[in-house]
Amino acid sequence: MTTDIDTLTARLARTLDSLDGDRASVQLLQPLLRLLARGEPVSIEALAAATGHTVDKVRETLAKQPDTEYDAVGRIIGYGVTMKPTPHRFEVGGRTLYTWCALDTLVFPAVIGVPADVTSPCRATGEPVHLTVEPDHITGLEPSAAVISLVTPDQCTSVRTAFCDQVHFFTSRDTATEWLSDHPGGTVMDVRDAFTVGQRLIQPPLGGAEESACC
Repeated sequence: MTTDIDTLTARLARTLDSLDGDRASVQLLQPLLRLLARGEPVSIEALAAATGHTVDKVRETLAKQPDTEYDAVGRIIGYGVTMKPTPHRFEVGGRTLYTWCALDTLVFPAVIGVPADVTSPCRATGEPVHLTVEPDHITGLEPSAAVISLVTPDQCTSVRTAFCDQVHFFTSRDTATEWLSDHPGGTVMDVRDAFTVGQRLIQPPLGGAEESACC
């Protein structure tokens, strides 16, 4: 299993590096997610202040990320964590938010520094998968046999389309059988192992970032 985790982490790191394509975008991740986790739209000016970049630099960086979601007045409402409903409910500090994919729910508590209660339907059966994700571990996983589907797509311009839209919870490996048949290049992984993969993926971008809670 260790080899599987190591191999998949390396494959996903190469894939996500090609999809991100811009180190400046990675540097926005932690401050932006911490602001979004407060449950309010984030202005470009607020993000610039949080990152120490100019407003123009922030706009330029976000323009390279076509999946970023905005409200009617140009404030950010989605960037991995989103205020728009998706199947992946992500409750932080009593606020109900969502994420773009199942792996996001395992990764982002470490980024924002606070736990999240996660509920997401099995892609095959609709049965809910529940868990609490602390920054450094998982508790309360139900059902305990739940897995996550993962893909390693070729380079493309949209991480959400190429990666997130195929990353789901399933209640077990058995319920993921049809998905695997339809996605021969994909894999499924136990949720706790996927958490380990997610932690390894997020550590290099976070680097030595200051440990402070979002809220």
